[in-house]
Amino acid sequence: MGVRTGRGGARLAYVAVAAGVVAALLGGCSVGVPDPAAPSSVPLTSGPGTPTITPGHDAGAVAARNMPFSAGATLAHGVPVGLSEDLAEAPQWKQVVSNAGGASRYQKSDGCQVAAEVRQNQWPLVAADDRESTAALFAYLDPTILPAYLKPASLRWGGERGKPGPAVDVLVLERSAKPTGQKAGRATAVLARVFGKAGSSVYVSASCPTAAALAAARADIAQWLTVVPPG
Repeated sequence: MGVRTGRGGARLAYVAVAAGVVAALLGGCSVGVPDPAAPSSVPLTSGPGTPTITPGHDAGAVAARNMPFSAGATLAHGVPVGLSEDLAEAPQWKQVVSNAGGASRYQKSDGCQVAAEVRQNQWPLVAADDRESTAALFAYLDPTILPAYLKPASLRWGGERGKPGPAVDVLVLERSAKPTGQKAGRATAVLARVFGKAGSSVYVSASCPTAAALAAARADIAQWLTVVPPG
């Protein structure tokens, strides 16, 4: 599945977990975001060419608190978020791609696969708040994905691994594996968050042979994969 170029400009493609993940969740669409220079029906927010620190902004204080959707405006403008690669150290997991163009991929011994990406310059997706911006990301990938299909979830927001820490709100789209006897399918989930003020997005896709395996993978992701607050 390749990157497709539309009339409005080239899409910046995400790496798919596996061909079946995007096909099952997004109807075969490329997983990407608009070119920031392309026209968009989503309100645009202009940003500086390079990240800058907002005068008086306390990045440490922001990192020490939970990051619900309503707190997105507390981030400094244009200072990007990140993603840890700690899932590679979780039991039964191994990393197969390390931060290639902002994307990492992982495999588990039970057949589960995960792709985790962080993207910058996401201004074309920015809507009224981070929740709406995140829903806009899913709708951009597939217009048939309605906000009602997206469920709340959370990932780690900084902190020390193995210790309680702050959480960051995300939205998740999940599909169950097809019953035995039907055409083969995998249990899949996509977790995403757009940080409108920062101009960044994180996107985590998981694909597993069974619903039980997906639930275990989701627990591993929640424990080991950390969204890194802007410095």
